[in-house]
Amino acid sequence: MRTFESIFAQAAARKGSETLESLLPEPKTAAQLQIETDDRYLAEMTKAVFRSGFVWKIIENKWLGFEEAFDGFDTMACAMLSDEELEALTQDTRIVRHAKKIGSVRGNACFVREVKGSHGGFGAYLAQWPEDDIVGLWAELKRRGERLGGNTGPYFLRFIGKDTFMLSADVVAVLVEMEIVEKAPTSKKALAAVQEAFNEWRSQSGRPLCQISRVLACSVG
Repeated sequence: MRTFESIFAQAAARKGSETLESLLPEPKTAAQLQIETDDRYLAEMTKAVFRSGFVWKIIENKWLGFEEAFDGFDTMACAMLSDEELEALTQDTRIVRHAKKIGSVRGNACFVREVKGSHGGFGAYLAQWPEDDIVGLWAELKRRGERLGGNTGPYFLRFIGKDTFMLSADVVAVLVEMEIVEKAPTSKKALAAVQEAFNEWRSQSGRPLCQISRVLACSVG
């Protein structure tokens, strides 16, 4: 496995050191994650679900309508949506009318509220989750939430500021080149191997996972 220093040097040669540094995201601190309210986590979760397989700009353009249709993503109101209310939302032109994705809002509201009961808030739950097992958090989101598998869970985490790497096509290409995985990782074993590699690069560089991920993506293409 290559050192992070060599990967960074390759990325800097392609982008320029200053440009590369400007592209690197900053994750939120544990304190910042904890002070965010649960309705905002449910909102971002919903946005990630609706973006999946869809044109992101359309979701952004309709987002005010989503906020209105789902009562500002109040977790109690969303968790209590009846089947009839969900059915009515499939005819609501303020939002994208995808029945299964609309239904996921209720399920994910229940998930957020369950976490609040055990951790005091969804932000506290995210803040305490260790970055050296971020794939474990991906698995939790998939298992306990609705439609949060694949890249949807990681995108949600990235946009709310929880430190995570992303398995973009470019990142996967680097991982395959270094023989860490044979293809895009989906199995528990392959994801564990990826996590181990990122943990090593994190130890070498002192950088957060999100920055390491971006550097890998910028080193190819």
